[in-house]
Amino acid sequence: KESNGPTDCYAAISQADRLQSEPESIRKWREEQKERLEQLDANSRKQEAEWKEKAVKELEEWYARQDEKLEKTKASNRAAEEAFVNDAEEAFPGTEWERVAQLCDFNPKSSKQAKDVSRMRSVLISLKQAPLVR
Repeated sequence: KESNGPTDCYAAISQADRLQSEPESIRKWREEQKERLEQLDANSRKQEAEWKEKAVKELEEWYARQDEKLEKTKASNRAAEEAFVNDAEEAFPGTEWERVAQLCDFNPKSSKQAKDVSRMRSVLISLKQAPLVR
């Protein structure tokens, strides 16, 4: 069974009595409060929709910047790979140490690496000065 109000007869009477005994000022305040709350809810829904729209727009811009950055990185990597392959093809006997010197930074002051490569640097320099005899 569905009902539009309290099923207990006494409860319906007590509710009607309460509504009738409520002063006009309290009823007016209750209605104004209800309107204020509805207005605040509408404003918050509107603001939430604006924030979501702004967030979607910023996400799209971020993805566009990331894609652009990725394409630039890909292009520079391809160019570096092509240059490396061209240098590798131009290998002449006796130019091995020049190629090693191009790939390695032998200046310990300008090296900004996190790892300590001083031992490897010293090994390469000693090998250049006194190559292994076969």
